[in-house]
Amino acid sequence: MSEDSAHNARIHWFARLEHRLHVWRESRARRRGRTATVLPFAGYGGTGWVRVVGRVLIVPPQRRTESGEYASVRGWRSFVGIPVSFASVRITIAGRVHEVVADLGGVVDTVINAELPAGWQKFTMSVEGQAPVEATAFIVGDDVDFGVLSDIDDTVMVTALPRPFIAAWNSFVVDEHARLPVPGMAVLLEQLMRQHPGAPMIYLSTGAWNVAPTLSRFMSRHLFPTGSMLLTDWGPTHDRWFRSGREHKLTNLRRLAAEFPHVRWLLIGDDGQHDESIYTEFMQKHPDSVAGVAIRQLSPAEAILAGGRSESDDHSDDAAPWVAASDGAGLRERLTDVGILH
Repeated sequence: MSEDSAHNARIHWFARLEHRLHVWRESRARRRGRTATVLPFAGYGGTGWVRVVGRVLIVPPQRRTESGEYASVRGWRSFVGIPVSFASVRITIAGRVHEVVADLGGVVDTVINAELPAGWQKFTMSVEGQAPVEATAFIVGDDVDFGVLSDIDDTVMVTALPRPFIAAWNSFVVDEHARLPVPGMAVLLEQLMRQHPGAPMIYLSTGAWNVAPTLSRFMSRHLFPTGSMLLTDWGPTHDRWFRSGREHKLTNLRRLAAEFPHVRWLLIGDDGQHDESIYTEFMQKHPDSVAGVAIRQLSPAEAILAGGRSESDDHSDDAAPWVAASDGAGLRERLTDVGILH
C-alpha cells in the first residue's frame, strides 16, 4: 500500500465524503466563472512571529441595500461558501512574501516569522492572483503581563448553543441583527481593555469559522472591543464524526500559555457548557498563566435551553480568584472586589 493510500485509509470515511462533495461543488462553481477569495480573520503574535488565520472560499455575491451597505445576513448564508482545499495563499507581511497552503477545509492557520511593533498591525493575503485583501493581527509586547480570553456563546452573545435545535436555529436561520448581546458584557470587556493597555483580547469559541464574519459584525455593532478570534472547522476529522469543542479550547489555551509565558489570562465563560471544567483543568496545569476566572451564570430559562448547568466546584483554595454573576455588571463588581478591575 502506498503512503497516500495508507493516509487516506486513516481518514474517517465521512471526511472523505465531505471532501468529495466540496470538490464537486468547487468544479461547478468554477465552470460558472466564479473564483476563490481569502477571508482573513484577526490573528495575533509576539516578538518575531505572527499567527495568521483565514479561510479560502468560493462565496456567492453578497446583496447590498440601496444605501450601499451589505444587507442583513441570515445564518445559513454563512455556510454556503465552498471551501477550497489545499489552496496556495500569498501572505505579504513586513515587506516579505510568504507562500502557505490551506488545509483540507480551506483554513489557513500558520505562524510566520516577522518583526512587527506591538499593537494592531496590518498585512495582506491573496489567492489565485486576486487583489490582496487586508488582514490584521494583534502583536503582544514583551512587557505585557495580562490578557483577556472570552468564550462567545452565552457569554457575550445569547445563543443557548448546547441544545441542538437552538444551535441550528441560531446558526442557520436567525438574522444576524436579531442576535442579542449578554447585558453588560461589552462594557466589562471594554473596561478591562482600558485598564490594561496593550493587553490581548482573544475570543475563543467552538463555533465554526463560517460564522466569523457574522460574529465580527455583531461585536462591532454592539461595541465589543476588537479581538483575535479562534474558532473551529465544523465537520468530521480524520478519526471522528465531529471535532471536539472541549479539546479545541484546551489546545488553544495550552498554546497561548506556551506562546506567552509572561501573560496571565482572565478567563471568561459561562456555566452552561464545559467552560468551568476546561478552565479548572487548565488552571491546575498552568497556574502561573491564570489571573482569574469569571463565569456568567445563565438564567433559569437559559439553563433549561442549554441542557442544564455545569456542576460548580469549590475554588476557594485556587491560586487565582473565581467570580460569578448573571451579567456583565455583576461580573464587573466581583472583579473589582478581587482587584482585577479598579
